[in-house]
Amino acid sequence: MILGAHLGVAHGLAKAVDDLKAIHGDALQIFSKSPQMWAGPPIALEAAEAFRTAVRERGVRATAVHHGYLANLGSPKKFTLVQSRKALRDEIARAELLGVDGLIFHPGAHMGSGVDAGLRTIAESLTGAIEEQPEAKSRLLLENAAGQGTALGSTFEELKTVLDLVNRPDRLGVAIDTCHLFASGVDFRTDETYGRVIDHLGSTLGLATVRAFHLNDAKAELGSHRDRHENIGKGQIGLEGFRHFLTDPAWAEVPGYLETPLDDKTYARYAEDLETLRSLVPALEGTAAAVTAPPTPARRRHSSKARAS
Repeated sequence: MILGAHLGVAHGLAKAVDDLKAIHGDALQIFSKSPQMWAGPPIALEAAEAFRTAVRERGVRATAVHHGYLANLGSPKKFTLVQSRKALRDEIARAELLGVDGLIFHPGAHMGSGVDAGLRTIAESLTGAIEEQPEAKSRLLLENAAGQGTALGSTFEELKTVLDLVNRPDRLGVAIDTCHLFASGVDFRTDETYGRVIDHLGSTLGLATVRAFHLNDAKAELGSHRDRHENIGKGQIGLEGFRHFLTDPAWAEVPGYLETPLDDKTYARYAEDLETLRSLVPALEGTAAAVTAPPTPARRRHSSKARAS
């Protein structure tokens, strides 16, 4: 897995690349504007070029923009839906300008309209955005939800429904948040449970659909439906849950972005979490290399079955 983190851009887009390298990361996720705004100020062409140059010259291996938090692409309310679709088109344009690999977004919530209606609305939102910007290259990645309230996308089946309705595998994919997965009731802390998850993922979405991870431990218990991130190894998931993902070769070239809590130590906390993740694979402890260690025989069996689905 290609390890990195979500970093701020308050001091400049290119500065985020410097910050990533300071914590020995290889994958960078950012907001392209305030996540609490429908639209942000235009990105200056010079700033975008400086960012792309820094990414290339500093050897950043994976990049993503995270969509803002206001959008609800499945909303039954006309005003919210119109604004959300406009915001998505804007985020796609900004991601293209920055040249990032993926645009990660929360699918939305049905707000009482029902799961089927909500999923269809999300698919229509994505279809419209793709048709309006057919040349865009940043892949749109639906992030799995924790399952709170009427939020959609907390199961592989719901994510698959949206992908099938849009039917643009060249433009779409999935980002798996480990905290959300755990909060939705999916246990992956043992070899056996991890194997079942991978088999299920392979038989529904397909492993190749997963284009990014958010690596977050969970403050709340399994199945809590509460989206509360914790630092790696400090929460309910624990180190073994992350070891399974990090040592599965299926994810060797997939980025994993930290979104773990920060404190007065700021990005030093990210550096600690990255070192903790690398320590799970002894050969990589203390390095910034991608995690590509071979799986255990039992895990290889599960992963192979999932890839063949």
